[in-house]
Amino acid sequence: MTAPVIGISAYADHARWGVWDTRATLLPQEYVDAVAAAGAVPVLLPPVANTAGAVPALDGLLLAGGGDIAPARYGAPVGERTAGVQDFRDAAESALLAAALGRGIPVLGICRGMQLLNVARGGTLHQHLPDVVGHDGHRLRLGVFDPHPVTVAEGSRTARALGRTRLEVPSYHHQAVAEPGAGVTATAWADDGTVEAIEYDDTDAVLGVQWHPEMGADPSLFAWLTAGASAGDRVPSR
Repeated sequence: MTAPVIGISAYADHARWGVWDTRATLLPQEYVDAVAAAGAVPVLLPPVANTAGAVPALDGLLLAGGGDIAPARYGAPVGERTAGVQDFRDAAESALLAAALGRGIPVLGICRGMQLLNVARGGTLHQHLPDVVGHDGHRLRLGVFDPHPVTVAEGSRTARALGRTRLEVPSYHHQAVAEPGAGVTATAWADDGTVEAIEYDDTDAVLGVQWHPEMGADPSLFAWLTAGASAGDRVPSR
């Protein structure tokens, strides 16, 4: 059987390698390795205007982490701690998501990707989580994915994909879901009440998690994405 092709939304940023110091399309290797280890073919999707044109060739979509989403997309002014906003990436990934939903292929949103899933349905975000929960436990150290516990709703699609309802997750974020959008259900929470996972009510093919599974040892979410991408039956979301 041919391995399914899973597109992964990529960054556009300044990077240095070898003798080069320039703008690049890039993605942490852990995303690529996790998708490949699950038995799928990973394909990077740059944040450009026409990247959604690749969706007909995909069997699944992974919306990766990254900078903050423009607050204007959820009707909020820019907060003092909001950073890394790229309007072109917001637009490109929103188009990717719409095209993927139109085809009915499975979508996994990670960190920023989960937030995009919520904003796309009219949901809102907390722009700086420490102001809400009173601590820095979701991003303790710069550049380090520190763990914290998460509780998952029993019987949820998220729990079925993970195979359990309590786990430690690698975390690195300062924003989070505030109000869920239309047809969006929260399915996991940190001990402080922060939303850690969401599902779409009108399709079985969409999951979002606030943590970074690619930085941990649990392959279950990538197995879920690959299994859905291999299924072949496409049911567009309503």
